[in-house]
Amino acid sequence: MSSSIFSYVVLFFFLFTIPYIQSQPIAPAPTTETSPINLTAILETGHQFNTFIRLLNTTQVGFQVSVQLNSSDQGMTIFAPTDNAFNNLKPGTLNSLTYQQQIQLMLYHIIPKYYSLSDLLLASNPIRTQATGYEGGVFGLNFTGQAQSNQVNVSTGVVETRINNALRQQFPLAVYVVDSVLLPEELFGTKTTPTGAPAPKSTTSSSDADSPAVDEEHKSAGSSMKKTSLRIVLGFALFCCSVIYIS
Repeated sequence: MSSSIFSYVVLFFFLFTIPYIQSQPIAPAPTTETSPINLTAILETGHQFNTFIRLLNTTQVGFQVSVQLNSSDQGMTIFAPTDNAFNNLKPGTLNSLTYQQQIQLMLYHIIPKYYSLSDLLLASNPIRTQATGYEGGVFGLNFTGQAQSNQVNVSTGVVETRINNALRQQFPLAVYVVDSVLLPEELFGTKTTPTGAPAPKSTTSSSDADSPAVDEEHKSAGSSMKKTSLRIVLGFALFCCSVIYIS
């Protein structure tokens, strides 16, 4: 009798618990995928990089950054000038650049490797940028500062400015704020003026140049007139002598 009761209990357990277990959803396995890094979204959080964002888009450099960021294991370091930095440029500076030069200017603000602030001070100057090698140019950046105070200055040879803060400082991307547009010497360096100057043109007029010939003609004409006058006088004198002799 007891064995029969036990059998009914076991049967009851399986009939009611197995369907319940099968009806429970299986939790998906955790994934390690991360969303692509969006540089534009990072800059927009700063609310003062509209000009930089526009130039990144018009030159297609922003697209290049997105592709390289999500395919390279070196990371990237970007220096983002504020809108005030662009406003402080001389009027017409950007418009004076060709489309290719605008691309070079944007690439000059990008280092194809991730650097923390302390890494920048330890690296050997000049540090190559994405623009390095264009038309044989160096397009390098020089960094100085004090590691203790975490103060870093960046110099192009044309301008020097301090790195104020970081919009992002996490591998594979570091984005640092700068208050000046980084102007490379290859595009904005002092242009040398030609040393040789053309010889000054002579101010002598054509009439002055011809004056010696005119003088010679005058002299020649005067001499002829004198000879003619002398002949007339001599002829008149001979005529008078002849008349006297005949008389």
